Amino acid sequence: MRLAIIGALLLSAGAVAVAAGALPMADLAALIDRVAPILLFVVAMTVVTELASEAGVFLWIARRLRHWGRRHSILLWLFLSVFATLSTIFLSLDTTAVLLTPVVVSVTRQAGLPALPFALTTVWLANTASLLFPISNLTNLLAQHSLGGISPASFAALMWAPSLTAILVPLVFVGIVFRRSLRKRYSRIPVGRIRADQPGASAATTDRVLLGASAIVLALLLPALVSGIPVWIPAVAAAVVLALVYALRQPRTLKLSLVPWSLLVFASGLFLVMETTRHLGASVLLSQWAGQGQDAPALLRLAAMGAVGSNLLNNLPAYLLAEPLAESPQRMAALLVGVNAGPLITPWASLATLLWHERLVRMNVIITWKGYALFGLIVAPVTVLGAVLALAITQQ
Repeated sequence: MRLAIIGALLLSAGAVAVAAGALPMADLAALIDRVAPILLFVVAMTVVTELASEAGVFLWIARRLRHWGRRHSILLWLFLSVFATLSTIFLSLDTTAVLLTPVVVSVTRQAGLPALPFALTTVWLANTASLLFPISNLTNLLAQHSLGGISPASFAALMWAPSLTAILVPLVFVGIVFRRSLRKRYSRIPVGRIRADQPGASAATTDRVLLGASAIVLALLLPALVSGIPVWIPAVAAAVVLALVYALRQPRTLKLSLVPWSLLVFASGLFLVMETTRHLGASVLLSQWAGQGQDAPALLRLAAMGAVGSNLLNNLPAYLLAEPLAESPQRMAALLVGVNAGPLITPWASLATLLWHERLVRMNVIITWKGYALFGLIVAPVTVLGAVLALAITQQ
């Protein structure tokens, strides 16, 4: 609700700016042409992942990972880290933060393990693992458009080294700080059929047709999203197919609440206000801090500005304000490192972090923002530094 209220205020401010002529109609039309397909993709992917989660796909995978961990906490943690990484890369950071977090907490609790290292790993990877493909993060989709619509393969060729570094640094930190917890052994619970009487199970999670259909749709969707086709097309097709299957099997699940209305209103208002701000010259004022050039110090300077801006404001406005200053693919990559891997300190730095914390509160997992910020003050700078250096070395 708060997100929707903020979005409504932003939309109102944007409408006033358009009416006053601060944002010309031609620029408004160009903005709509740019962001409409992106927002359509976000809506479609939210519907797909929500329905897949309702069918029990994520829970089914996580329970088998718990079984394959063979009672070793560190193995389970590594398996779940890989799961969170792949979820972020192919299904976006919000999917990992919102849908995977409850599954990870549930599985670790059933194994009798402390939830903190697993939950912290999930939210950090939701942010730092979102560098490899355009679909991984909304900022990446915007950057792809700014780079002339480069293919997912070309995007990955640019981002693979900083992406790998940004994944490994938080994992090393968690592995060191929580090494005692990760040495524990847990009871090996046999993997059985998901039953309706288990905690958190719904009618949909007991329907094998829904589970199988959701798994097949995801298996077909993932390669389509990185094939070079405009991503909204396969995402909408997948959402329609899953909605039809649910209409036949569990029609009560299909609700308007599946559409992320609050996020749509917030993102639309934010795009409008940021475009107006850029048109009025805000990006020019930032240019003195962003620097120029493509050597390692210049790239680090731009990435640091993105990271600081993300933790002060939010990563999306930080990206939008700095986007005109990323004049080359290398500088754009550095900016993405800052706004994707840097928002690990303040709660509002990324929307995914707020959604993650909301899910933890619902499950009575206590993580203080003070402790989160202290960890982030260590992990974020090291991650950004390592990722930018990896970018500079591989792009020489």
